[in-house]
Amino acid sequence: MVVIGCIADTHDHMDAIEAAVKRFNSEKVALVLHAGDYVSPFVTKPFEKLKAKLIGVFGNNEAEKELIKNRFEEIGAEIRGKLADLTVENRRIAIYHGENNLLLDIIIRSKLFDVVVTGHTHWPKIEKIDGVLVVNPGEACGWLTGKKTIALIDLNKLEAEIIEL
Repeated sequence: MVVIGCIADTHDHMDAIEAAVKRFNSEKVALVLHAGDYVSPFVTKPFEKLKAKLIGVFGNNEAEKELIKNRFEEIGAEIRGKLADLTVENRRIAIYHGENNLLLDIIIRSKLFDVVVTGHTHWPKIEKIDGVLVVNPGEACGWLTGKKTIALIDLNKLEAEIIEL
């Protein structure tokens, strides 16, 4: 069983990031995907304890993109711009923050991907659209909904679950 972690919309909430990292480590995920909105470069600090590889994209609230990218690189993580395309265990995965609904819909309906990880709305949601697993882990920060959430994806079963921190 290959399980990966998903997180989005951390928005500088250090305690929430620490809780997410602790949960990802306890689940022994090998990879964590971050769908953006870190906001500030200092958010990399709690991710230093993550025992998994981290790959992310920028959201629409990053003020210092180059510094955020550099800080993540210093801890062995990758920020791949606005859209990431990767293959894990023969599953093609896209990560896109989701601020442009038309672009998100195009990514999903292209059927180029088995999994699309998104964020932006702050609301957790898991759905299959034309065979594509679409996962929005919700907001790790809990600022808008009052619930700090992440997601776990089982790549073998192509299923996901929302985890409240």
